[in-house]
Amino acid sequence: MVINCSQAGIVNIKQPRQGILDIKRAEFESMFLDMSVCCTGYELENTGDNKLKKANKTTVSEDSDKLQIAMEPMLNKIAAEKMKVAVAIAPYLCRDTKREDLNTLVKRLAEESIRVCGRIGCHYLVVRPLFAGICKSDIWDKNREYYLSLAQLAKENSVEILLENQCREVNGHLIRGLCSDGREAAEWVDELNREAGENIFGFCMNVGTCNLCGQNMYDFALALNSRLKAVILRDCDGDKENAMLPFTCVNKHRSQTDWLHLIRGLRAIEFDGQLVIDMEDTAAAFSPILRPALLQLAKAVGDYFKWQIGIEKLLKSYSSIVLFGAGNMCRNYMKCYGEKYPPLFTCDNNKALWGTSFCGLEVKAPECLRELPRDCGIFICNIYYREIEQQLREMEIENPIEFFNDEYMPTYYFDRLEDRGEK
Repeated sequence: MVINCSQAGIVNIKQPRQGILDIKRAEFESMFLDMSVCCTGYELENTGDNKLKKANKTTVSEDSDKLQIAMEPMLNKIAAEKMKVAVAIAPYLCRDTKREDLNTLVKRLAEESIRVCGRIGCHYLVVRPLFAGICKSDIWDKNREYYLSLAQLAKENSVEILLENQCREVNGHLIRGLCSDGREAAEWVDELNREAGENIFGFCMNVGTCNLCGQNMYDFALALNSRLKAVILRDCDGDKENAMLPFTCVNKHRSQTDWLHLIRGLRAIEFDGQLVIDMEDTAAAFSPILRPALLQLAKAVGDYFKWQIGIEKLLKSYSSIVLFGAGNMCRNYMKCYGEKYPPLFTCDNNKALWGTSFCGLEVKAPECLRELPRDCGIFICNIYYREIEQQLREMEIENPIEFFNDEYMPTYYFDRLEDRGEK
């Protein structure tokens, strides 16, 4: 998995260096490039407005060929700072647009976006489906024609086009829109690839949109499976279309986004693509002085998702493992992974447990870890991860030390063990 940071709310398109440096210094592997920063839906909606032309001298909304000109300062700084761009998104219409004559312009902007991606070596471009002025019965045919018209140019520029799930507005309420049904979205991608003769199309899952539409993200991920190439991680309250840092939109201590089913779904399909942190609203609300610290937190959040989604892959990477902890997390590990990845034993700081059996595992003293072969992984199954890791390093244990966490396991034991003071 590659963790990307969206530049929205962080990078000023006219003076981009500081924002790009902040993203780079936070050690993000790549940047997500939103090309609508120089051609917003509002600008497209008001194409032909003289006031708009004066305000926006690049007039990308009038002339798609000027997209690269408008992007030039940012593209130059991206190259100068050797920042990678793995995923980008083409300009798009406002969801509630009243214009029905802009699809041709949107197509030209998508083509120019493909050329930008080819220029900077960006492999994935999100191109949202057409909807304005199209009858429901013609939606597939019009979009089939639209996407296939981009296929050859995408191939020439080594770009894979990603469709994205949408919501639509009805009487002020956001409901499910195009590609919001996982099975239908998978069918669209498969049919486009069949007609293109090769895999030029994939899918980008926008978590915020799923949340707004009240979708089960586990089912959505399973329906898309290997077609899913990118996931945009953004938090919102399920009502308004915010772009907040994951885990920050809460009410009464509860997250407003169903991260549980998202992580379980991505883990089930062994997702190994692009993760995009989109926190435009959170970043915009922070002082520029604080943004470097915010970006470090965002990177840690991205690493957390990468770890949780890939936890089974991590287990597979060790030929042998032992556990540390004989409590609820250990029991949950044994229920979910004990048969597939059986530990040699578990150990615990509680002397009363030494020599006993827990979930079929012998419980040993921490000193026994000194006898392990150096390539054996030690998985800490206890909420005091950092404290126990320090304990083991002070014991001069040189084995790889990993954390195991049961927050997003496929199933739980709900009859929790009584608190014994150390779990």
